[in-house]
Amino acid sequence: MVIVFKPGAPAESKAKMKANLERQGFQINEINGVNMTIFGIIGDTSALDMNMLRIDDAVEKVMRVQEPFKRANRAFHPADSVINVSGVPIGGKKIQVIAGPCSVESQEQVTDVAKSVKLGGATLMRGGAFKPRTSPYSFQGLKELGLDYLKAAREETGLPIVTEIMSADKIERFVEDVDLIQVGARNMQNFELLKELGKTNKPILLKRGLSATIEEWIMSAEYIMAGGNENVILCERGIRTFEHYTRNTLDLSAIPAAKKLSHLPVIVDPSHAAGMWWMVEPLAKAAIAVGADGLLIEVHNNPECALCDGAQSLKPERFARLMGELKGIARIVGREM
Repeated sequence: MVIVFKPGAPAESKAKMKANLERQGFQINEINGVNMTIFGIIGDTSALDMNMLRIDDAVEKVMRVQEPFKRANRAFHPADSVINVSGVPIGGKKIQVIAGPCSVESQEQVTDVAKSVKLGGATLMRGGAFKPRTSPYSFQGLKELGLDYLKAAREETGLPIVTEIMSADKIERFVEDVDLIQVGARNMQNFELLKELGKTNKPILLKRGLSATIEEWIMSAEYIMAGGNENVILCERGIRTFEHYTRNTLDLSAIPAAKKLSHLPVIVDPSHAAGMWWMVEPLAKAAIAVGADGLLIEVHNNPECALCDGAQSLKPERFARLMGELKGIARIVGREM
């Protein structure tokens, strides 16, 4: 349930109502805007009489929220959220691009790619240290050593780093060393991991699950936010359909849908969606056109020899050219890069 107060409503009226609702066992998510205050009531509100709440002259309107997610719901938080990742704002007018190799392979490789993508215009660097793979025989990443290489590349370039966490026992290390913790598609509904991440204040990049609905995706964000961490960024990376030509099917409709339902920023990963480098460019452009707040693009300096996902990686020169083209599309839709 959402209570919207009239502009200039007395502070004592709001405090009295908040105290009364908390005595009844409800949690209150209070949003204070320039002209009005909104209370998001979290709990079983089925027994609350909306008409009794409306009696207070300070109340503008009372609405029931039908969706099961509350903190992530736009009704609870009408303005778009902007998540600060080590000084880089994700959300708002500026579109951010995260770029780098699928897997960290060596110190030289990840540092060289980081320098290239920064020169091309990326504002954050990605790289997989722990790699979830379909086959147990595939390259699984350099793990802790990979994190060390990413930290060194950040030191060299100044780019905040984004990498994927696989289990809750690594949270302490990730909180200390990583700027934006990625939860991969396979862990989107690893609820115990999400709960533990909710106890941190670290920004979380939450990828949509392989076959997840939009509501399930946002509900996973709710798990993190319910623990107190509201620094969540959604990432559409393609879903599994009957089509086998591409690696996944990029659901571009999910971007405006998620932004209508939720206030959280939404970015797009065209690399994992397509699985083919030559599709990354048009899909990235389409993502910006439909309202994405950022992109996650794989870039490798030698994709033919990559240990993981070389087929979907752009070379640095193609990435730089794409960034120039994306700036034009961003301007058309009233955004900046």
